[in-house]
Amino acid sequence: MATNDTCVSVAPYFQIHAGKMEAFKRICERFVATSATEPDCLYYGFAFKDNLALCREGFKHAQALLDHLENLSPIVAEMTTVSDLIKIEVHGAEAELAKLREPLNKLNPEYFVLEYGFRHDPTK
Repeated sequence: MATNDTCVSVAPYFQIHAGKMEAFKRICERFVATSATEPDCLYYGFAFKDNLALCREGFKHAQALLDHLENLSPIVAEMTTVSDLIKIEVHGAEAELAKLREPLNKLNPEYFVLEYGFRHDPTK
Protein backbone atom coordinates (compact mmCIF):
# COMPACT_ATOMS: atom_id res chain seq x y z
CA MET A 1 0.00 0.00 0.00
CA ALA A 2 1.63 3.21 -1.15
CA THR A 3 0.93 6.68 0.17
CA ASN A 4 0.62 9.98 -1.66
CA ASP A 5 1.07 11.96 1.56
CA THR A 6 3.74 14.64 1.13
CA CYS A 7 3.73 15.65 4.80
CA VAL A 8 7.13 15.80 6.45
CA SER A 9 7.34 15.57 10.22
CA VAL A 10 10.38 16.45 12.28
CA ALA A 11 11.25 15.53 15.84
CA PRO A 12 14.31 17.30 17.29
CA TYR A 13 15.18 16.39 20.88
CA PHE A 14 16.89 18.91 23.15
CA GLN A 15 18.73 18.34 26.43
CA ILE A 16 18.09 21.50 28.41
CA HIS A 17 21.06 22.80 30.39
CA ALA A 18 20.76 22.78 34.18
CA GLY A 19 18.96 25.86 35.45
CA LYS A 20 17.94 26.98 31.95
CA MET A 21 14.38 25.60 31.72
CA GLU A 22 12.66 28.99 31.96
CA ALA A 23 14.99 30.54 29.37
CA PHE A 24 14.39 27.54 27.10
CA LYS A 25 10.62 27.89 27.42
CA ARG A 26 10.77 31.62 26.60
CA ILE A 27 12.61 30.74 23.39
CA CYS A 28 10.02 28.03 22.68
CA GLU A 29 7.28 30.65 22.84
CA ARG A 30 9.09 32.66 20.16
CA PHE A 31 9.59 29.54 18.01
CA VAL A 32 5.87 28.75 18.23
CA ALA A 33 4.79 32.33 17.46
CA THR A 34 7.09 32.51 14.44
CA SER A 35 6.05 29.07 13.16
CA ALA A 36 2.36 30.00 13.45
CA THR A 37 2.88 32.54 10.65
CA GLU A 38 4.00 29.86 8.18
CA PRO A 39 1.10 28.80 5.93
CA ASP A 40 2.56 25.34 5.17
CA CYS A 41 3.26 24.43 8.80
CA LEU A 42 0.62 21.86 9.76
CA TYR A 43 1.44 21.69 13.48
CA TYR A 44 4.19 22.79 15.83
CA GLY A 45 4.75 22.45 19.55
CA PHE A 46 7.04 21.43 22.39
CA ALA A 47 6.64 18.50 24.79
CA PHE A 48 8.70 18.00 27.94
CA LYS A 49 10.00 15.18 30.12
CA ASP A 50 12.27 16.36 32.91
CA ASN A 51 15.12 18.31 31.22
CA LEU A 52 14.41 16.80 27.81
CA ALA A 53 12.28 18.62 25.24
CA LEU A 54 10.83 17.40 21.98
CA CYS A 55 9.73 19.77 19.25
CA ARG A 56 6.82 18.17 17.39
CA GLU A 57 6.62 19.63 13.87
CA GLY A 58 4.73 18.86 10.68
CA PHE A 59 4.89 20.50 7.26
CA LYS A 60 2.92 20.07 4.02
CA HIS A 61 6.08 19.10 2.12
CA ALA A 62 9.88 19.24 2.20
CA GLN A 63 10.14 22.80 0.89
CA ALA A 64 7.94 24.01 3.74
CA LEU A 65 10.41 22.52 6.22
CA LEU A 66 13.33 24.22 4.48
CA ASP A 67 11.45 27.54 4.48
CA HIS A 68 10.73 27.01 8.19
CA LEU A 69 14.40 26.50 9.01
CA GLU A 70 15.29 29.70 7.20
CA ASN A 71 12.47 31.56 8.95
CA LEU A 72 13.70 30.45 12.39
CA SER A 73 17.42 30.91 11.77
CA PRO A 74 17.66 34.14 13.80
CA ILE A 75 16.30 32.35 16.89
CA VAL A 76 18.09 29.01 16.53
CA ALA A 77 21.39 30.36 17.84
CA GLU A 78 19.69 31.32 21.10
CA MET A 79 18.40 27.78 21.57
CA THR A 80 21.97 26.45 21.50
CA THR A 81 22.92 28.64 24.48
CA VAL A 82 20.42 26.89 26.77
CA SER A 83 20.25 23.37 25.32
CA ASP A 84 21.97 20.77 23.18
CA LEU A 85 20.35 19.15 20.16
CA ILE A 86 20.83 15.47 21.00
CA LYS A 87 18.83 13.81 18.24
CA ILE A 88 16.70 14.71 15.26
CA GLU A 89 14.31 12.49 13.33
CA VAL A 90 12.75 13.32 9.96
CA HIS A 91 9.72 11.35 8.74
CA GLY A 92 8.11 11.34 5.31
CA ALA A 93 7.77 9.78 1.90
CA GLU A 94 11.08 9.08 0.17
CA ALA A 95 10.38 11.62 -2.58
CA GLU A 96 10.19 14.38 0.07
CA LEU A 97 13.09 13.07 2.17
CA ALA A 98 15.31 13.07 -0.91
CA LYS A 99 14.84 16.86 -1.08
CA LEU A 100 16.09 17.20 2.51
CA ARG A 101 19.11 14.90 2.70
CA GLU A 102 21.66 17.41 1.40
CA PRO A 103 20.30 20.58 3.09
CA LEU A 104 19.97 18.82 6.49
CA ASN A 105 23.25 16.90 6.25
CA LYS A 106 24.99 18.97 8.97
CA LEU A 107 22.25 18.10 11.49
CA ASN A 108 22.92 14.36 10.99
CA PRO A 109 19.23 13.42 11.17
CA GLU A 110 17.81 9.93 11.36
CA TYR A 111 15.38 9.43 8.45
CA PHE A 112 12.21 7.33 8.61
CA VAL A 113 10.58 6.55 5.26
CA LEU A 114 6.79 6.62 5.19
CA GLU A 115 5.53 3.64 3.20
CA TYR A 116 1.93 3.15 4.35
CA GLY A 117 -0.74 5.53 5.47
CA PHE A 118 -3.09 8.36 4.66
CA ARG A 119 -3.84 11.92 5.70
CA HIS A 120 -7.32 13.37 5.95
CA ASP A 121 -8.03 16.62 4.17
CA PRO A 122 -8.81 19.05 7.04
CA THR A 123 -10.87 21.26 4.69
CA LYS A 124 -13.57 18.59 4.34
